[in-house]
Amino acid sequence: MRRRAHTPRDTAAGTATARAAARRTGWAAALAAGAVLLTGCTGGSGPDGAAQDSKAGDGAGQAAAPGRYRTLLEPCGSVSAATLRELLPSAADLTDEQRERVYQGTPAVTYDTDRRAGCSWKADGPDASHQLVLDFERVVSYDPEVSDDERAQQVYGDKESAVLPAAPPTASAKPSTPGGAPSESPADPSPTSETSPGGAPRPSASGKPGGSGPLDPSGSAATGEGLEPRVLTGLGDAAFLDDVLDRAGSTAQHRTVSVVFRTSNVVVTIRYAEQPASITEVPDSGELQDKAQGLARGLAERFDE
Repeated sequence: MRRRAHTPRDTAAGTATARAAARRTGWAAALAAGAVLLTGCTGGSGPDGAAQDSKAGDGAGQAAAPGRYRTLLEPCGSVSAATLRELLPSAADLTDEQRERVYQGTPAVTYDTDRRAGCSWKADGPDASHQLVLDFERVVSYDPEVSDDERAQQVYGDKESAVLPAAPPTASAKPSTPGGAPSESPADPSPTSETSPGGAPRPSASGKPGGSGPLDPSGSAATGEGLEPRVLTGLGDAAFLDDVLDRAGSTAQHRTVSVVFRTSNVVVTIRYAEQPASITEVPDSGELQDKAQGLARGLAERFDE
């Protein structure tokens, strides 16, 4: 059989077929590369292509809930003039201009007032000086498995444990004698003994001898019965109170009452202090504690608004 000779038309058709096959191969490679790039770009996105925030995690589980608060109160404006008049009675002896400056307060220097803010007031009078300090801290957790509230509770807990001692062991935890009867405790001095290690009576929260309570670093009892540092109920999510009387040397006695409470992811610290002009006068613990707790309750309500 004779083979038909290739004509120019046959050669052109073969060339066109080869070019079409090459184009199809190129398109397939380009589509594959685009799919790889698209997968890489969307691998870190959340549902519907939304970018995940720092608490979204790796997609294995739901991120911990954010805190309730995104901003803080302006501390210098969070205390009313009526409350300041009550807390700073020494300001009544000042001129109108001086009193106005005192009530304005002095803002604390912070780098981000949405995360940390504070204010202080001080009034000096002929009979006593008073000082009020506020500190607001908004806590943010950067751990996707820890919520802002949980992290705030850790911050609050560190403050509380630094002031309040751990609970003593119960009677059932005491070792027993071989006969099964509980052993007697050694005759160590009780922490509520009414005498100091040197034998001198400890001052109570009212400043009078015979009180009890833990010693502050200066060696003076800070509290009396019912006025000792303690956990507070009905204030925020958690709260405690501290009371310290400074009796260093022969100077005037200075008492500072602190109330710390947490509401969601915000930790509030209030320090209220009084120092009488007379070295024989002791600031009244009960009065200072009542005023500090009243302010704390008012601030807790402001945060709940």
